Amino acid sequence: MRPRCSIVVVALAIALVAGCTTTPEPPLVIRGQMPMPNGVLAANADEKKAEAKGDDKKDEGQPKTIFEWAIGVEPPKKEAEAGEEDVIVTDRPDFTEASSTVGRGRMQLEAGYTYYRDNFNGTKRVDQTYPEILLRLGLFADWFELRLGQTYSRSKSKLFGEEAESIGGFDDFYLGTKLGLTEQKTFLPEVALILQAKIPTGAKALTADRVLPGFNLLYGWDVIPDCLSFGGSTQLNRAVDDEQHSYGEWAQSFTIGYSLTEKLGAYTEWFAFFPSGAIAPDVTAQHYFDGGFTYKVTPLFQLDIRVGFGLNKHSDDFFAGTGFAVKY
Repeated sequence: MRPRCSIVVVALAIALVAGCTTTPEPPLVIRGQMPMPNGVLAANADEKKAEAKGDDKKDEGQPKTIFEWAIGVEPPKKEAEAGEEDVIVTDRPDFTEASSTVGRGRMQLEAGYTYYRDNFNGTKRVDQTYPEILLRLGLFADWFELRLGQTYSRSKSKLFGEEAESIGGFDDFYLGTKLGLTEQKTFLPEVALILQAKIPTGAKALTADRVLPGFNLLYGWDVIPDCLSFGGSTQLNRAVDDEQHSYGEWAQSFTIGYSLTEKLGAYTEWFAFFPSGAIAPDVTAQHYFDGGFTYKVTPLFQLDIRVGFGLNKHSDDFFAGTGFAVKY
C-alpha cells in the first residue's frame, strides 16, 4: 500500500505546482491577443459571449492601434464615447508630429508658410517655404495613415550687403506612412511610428538626387485631460551635405501643449538635429526653441501661428510661420 500512497502524493504535488505557475505577461501585445493567466489567448472571448447572448458587439468599432499595453490601468470609459464630437488633431505647427492618426476613411490637409533668417560670418540668408502641403489619408484601418507632402522653397543670401545667391524651386517630394502602435494607458504613452522618405523630384538646385529614407518614433501623454499634454519624437533620416556626401541625421524633440480655452491652444518646444558622418565643416548640431498658438475656428478647421529661435551659432537665428489644417 505504501507505493500507491507515494504515487498519489507525488501526483498531488505536481498538480499543485502546475496550478500555482503562471505565464508572465509581455508589456506589449497585439490587439485581440491578450494572454490570460493560464496562458490561453482570449482573442475572441468577448465576441463569443456576445454571440451567446445574441448581442453583436464585435462590430461596434475598429481598433485604433495595432498593439495595446498589457500592463497598466485601463483609462475610464466615457459615457457617450460613440457620440463624441470629432475634433481635429494636427501635426503642425510644432516640429513634433502628433502621435495619433486621422482615422480610416478620413482625409486631413495641412498647409502653411514659414520665414527663416540667419546671419553668420557676414552672410545674411533669408529662406521662405510655402505652401508646406501635407495630405494625410486614413486607409484600411484606423491605425494606418498615408502621408504625401510637397513645398516650394526660395532662398536669398547676401555677402556683406551684396547679393550672393538666389535659389527657388520645389523641394523633393515627401512620402510616408504613419502607424498607430498603442493608445495611452496611465503612465504608458500613446505611440506611433512614421516610415518616411524624400523622393528626388525637386528642382536641380534643391534636390538631393537620391532617395532619403528615415523613420520617426512619436510618443505622447495627456497629463491633465483637456488641459496639459506632453509629447516627443525621435527620428533618424538620411541626409546629404554640400559635398553631396550622404550621412545620418538624428533629430530629437520635446513639446508641451496647453489648452487655454475650448478653442485656443498653445505649445512650447525644444528640438535639435545631430548629424553623424557628414564631412562638410558647417554641418554640425543645431538646437532650437519655439512656441505658438492654435485656434479651432470649427472642430475640424484650425489656424496656427509660431515663432522660434536658434540656440547655437550653426542654427538659423529666427523663424516664424502661420498655417491652417482642415479635416474631412
